[in-house]
Amino acid sequence: MRSSVLNLRILLIGLLCLMPNVAQAFLLEETPALVARVAAGDLPPVEARVPLTPLVVDLEAQGKSYGHHGGTLRTMVSRSKDIRYMVVYGYARLVGYNEDLELEPDILRAVDVEADGAVYTFHLRPGHRWSDGHPFTAEDFRYFWEDVANSPELSPAGPPVALLVDGQKPQVLILDDLTVQYRWHKPNPRFLGLLAQPRPPFIYRPAHFLKQFHEKYGDPAQIAKWVDKANVRNWAALHNRKDNMYNNDVVELPTLQPWMNTTEPPATRFVMPRNPYFHRVDGLGRQLPYVDQVIVSIAENSLIPAKSISGEADLQARGLAFSDITSLKSGEDRNAYRTRLWPIGTAANFALYPNLNTNDPVWRTVLRDARVRRALSLGVDRDDINKTFFFGLAQPGNNTLLPTSPLYQDELRQRWASHDPDMANALLDQAGLAERDKNGVRLLPDGRPFEIILETAGESTQEIDVLQLVEEAWAQIGVKLFIKTSTRQILRNRAYSGAAVMTLWSGWNNGTATADMDPIELAPVAQENLAWPKWGQFHQTKRASGEAPDTAEAKELLALYKSWEEAITPAERAEIWGRMLEIHADQQFVIGLIAGVAQPVVVADSLRNVPETGLYSWSPGAHFGLYRPDQFWFDDRAQQARRPAAAPRRMP
Repeated sequence: MRSSVLNLRILLIGLLCLMPNVAQAFLLEETPALVARVAAGDLPPVEARVPLTPLVVDLEAQGKSYGHHGGTLRTMVSRSKDIRYMVVYGYARLVGYNEDLELEPDILRAVDVEADGAVYTFHLRPGHRWSDGHPFTAEDFRYFWEDVANSPELSPAGPPVALLVDGQKPQVLILDDLTVQYRWHKPNPRFLGLLAQPRPPFIYRPAHFLKQFHEKYGDPAQIAKWVDKANVRNWAALHNRKDNMYNNDVVELPTLQPWMNTTEPPATRFVMPRNPYFHRVDGLGRQLPYVDQVIVSIAENSLIPAKSISGEADLQARGLAFSDITSLKSGEDRNAYRTRLWPIGTAANFALYPNLNTNDPVWRTVLRDARVRRALSLGVDRDDINKTFFFGLAQPGNNTLLPTSPLYQDELRQRWASHDPDMANALLDQAGLAERDKNGVRLLPDGRPFEIILETAGESTQEIDVLQLVEEAWAQIGVKLFIKTSTRQILRNRAYSGAAVMTLWSGWNNGTATADMDPIELAPVAQENLAWPKWGQFHQTKRASGEAPDTAEAKELLALYKSWEEAITPAERAEIWGRMLEIHADQQFVIGLIAGVAQPVVVADSLRNVPETGLYSWSPGAHFGLYRPDQFWFDDRAQQARRPAAAPRRMP
């Protein structure tokens, strides 16, 4: 029995790939940029590089155009470490979301889902290879499971929580070179969705490369030399440094992504040529990606808008904000690009996170009172924020799902979200905070003024602008706000440790959820939720650190989350989602300010297959990944030919 229509779709698509040698069903066209290397014997011909059953993409059926190979795509990030976003944008996953937010096999040829989601059988593509030409097989899954995830030295905390059900590991069976099976004692409905994340738990590794650094397989003398040269503690530290599939900063680490990094960090310009063994092929027999290479340049975040206006990017969204739209529009004709406006997929573009786990015992008690959180929400003038900064085009309201989600309820977006200072004042009085100082600021139970230090990463001036309007509005209810800017990492560390009282961040990443998507952001099971980081730590570390949830609502959310894990039908899961959304709207654990803000996306006039209107979402979506940048292509060869091209890396 298949667990859902979704899983039937995955199986049917997989069965279509069982036809004999798809690579022989049509004539494969050699990639022009690789012709010389094939002729020189550095690379095998395309027929030997793509899998026997590649993922064949019918672009016309998707409303896209077939393109041609060539060109250099330029984009920018603000930090060297952000070259990891090329792993996000490339979006090669075992299974991935399509534009309808349905899961489909990608790296995998097919997936069988049995026992209501307790058994998953993965079928790999015969002939699929890593970027260095080595076969990608079941051994890469075995190596991760046995020699990485279950190695006390490499993974002291054990396998990722994502692979556990009720704390229990799956049984991982290597059925043959191309077949891997995962068996749990009960259904694991989140498994495939986790594999499709922008930052997935990579449950496979290039074993042939990493074994040389593993004490079980490598030469001890050579490992000792490498450990000394790298100035790390031991073989495990060396292995972990080399094993960086998401960070994208180890140039010799083989990849399955469409482009591979060839520049050692730190650098100001990263060259990422095509992966000659990529597994996707278009319907005309052209191996993807179309674009020969991506150049990722490092620029100050504040300079990215100006550089985009001057035509220094072919595809750019990071570093651009709604407030940049007018300036971006002004440079379009002069520098041959257009500014497209994509709705952002987060539940709220700006949200306040009262830290229910803050170390200060007085603030902890105050912020755990739902009347206080509701009052703070009612004290915000969201319409003023919308009109002042977003021309009235955004959606004022709570941190909840967006209208594009089938689970959306308008009443939940509006609950406790109107600007009502009178009701806010009454609620604060009822919460025992009626006494004020001579300046009209309320007093905490210990006599200190009700002065909130709200911490923000300060990554855009718009954050500060929005908070200044919150500051003005809260003054009407006797609450003093101080804005403290730091960095993303410092903010998170202070929230995780309990040092922060309140933080500003975006709302839930997944504002377009369906019932089959994991409601992980709604339950206290992840440290990353700044409203309850220590509760999340407790779950993620299997009770080793953090604090156990101790409020009735948090405990109910945990119970509902467990019920969702055990639910079989979409209807059951939808009902659970509805109750969790209801609790959040009523309790105001996260105080959403505004949603539906447009993300400017700069696209070169010559770049094709980039949607006019797309969803700019981290999860699900992987930003550009949902639209498969390997299918983007340049229509103006002459323009690209004028750009200097870096020499591709010689493959082993």
